[in-house]
Amino acid sequence: MYHVVIADKHGASSRFFLSIKRLDHLYILRHPTNTIPHPIPLTMTSPLILLPGDDIPPENFPASSGSAPLRLGPGLRLLSSQPTPTTTSKSHTTTHVLSTTQPGILSTDHKRNGLSMQTPPNRRYIPTANDLVIAQVHHSSPDYFHCVVTPQAPQLLLGQLSFEGASKKTRPMLKGGDLVYARVLSMGMGPGAEAELTCVNPATGKAEPGGLGPLTGGMVFDVSVGMAARLMRASSSSSAAAEDEDGAVAGLVVLAELGRKLEKVGGFEIAVGRNGKVWVDCANGGDSAVKATVAIGRCLSAIDELGLAPADQRKLVSRVLREMKIES
Repeated sequence: MYHVVIADKHGASSRFFLSIKRLDHLYILRHPTNTIPHPIPLTMTSPLILLPGDDIPPENFPASSGSAPLRLGPGLRLLSSQPTPTTTSKSHTTTHVLSTTQPGILSTDHKRNGLSMQTPPNRRYIPTANDLVIAQVHHSSPDYFHCVVTPQAPQLLLGQLSFEGASKKTRPMLKGGDLVYARVLSMGMGPGAEAELTCVNPATGKAEPGGLGPLTGGMVFDVSVGMAARLMRASSSSSAAAEDEDGAVAGLVVLAELGRKLEKVGGFEIAVGRNGKVWVDCANGGDSAVKATVAIGRCLSAIDELGLAPADQRKLVSRVLREMKIES
């Protein structure tokens, strides 16, 4: 067990990570000693570690070029943005006030004029705007479906008209336990604000990408948050250029291998949520469809737990399909 003690330049120390954006020295004490060793100075090149709610210091912003917009990655929130006139020309610069929503190390990309947070691997999902998730309807109110994305997060609101072509007469009639494939629209700002989901692109009113909306039939399997992110990269249509020498995308060949071997039995549909949920449905119906769906879930769970290489993934697919007596 270790204690981490933070000391400022005057020597005052604290055993709590309250705010470390102005950290001057870092002490690491081995329990149970109370002896403070020589401090380790943190130089200007040291990484900036931030906690949720910390403001981003302006000196850590990328040097913007021209009118290039500031790109924000996950873990950051824009609190305000306003133009500021410059003294040397008639042009304006934009002053941003940013805050963090996740703990991690601040990363500045001067080339792309971007900021992002390098966060440690999460075992649980934290809802983030624009994420695709598989949500379960808990109950409904006159205007919203109240949905569960993760057990530890508050329920998210899904408007009853937030579906492609939905009106008061044609809106979907969802009940508790039904599943929807949705996008996190916003996380809400200010006291009492609630996060929202949507099943359409607000700009076009279309279900983009395809597949957003109620999920009927099929089965849902749980995977880790990291595995869900890999599956989403592997299943995207633009991933072909990212294949390695094994034909893997994000280290995965399981989806391509299953698609090839299950083509004769009608193939399958899959929807992956960043919240660690995978919905699988086989098109042909009947007993063979149930077997194929269970086989896909077994393959995904085994690869997630064992961290199999591409060659081992192909062997696993063949073995599971053989055990399930599925012709390929």
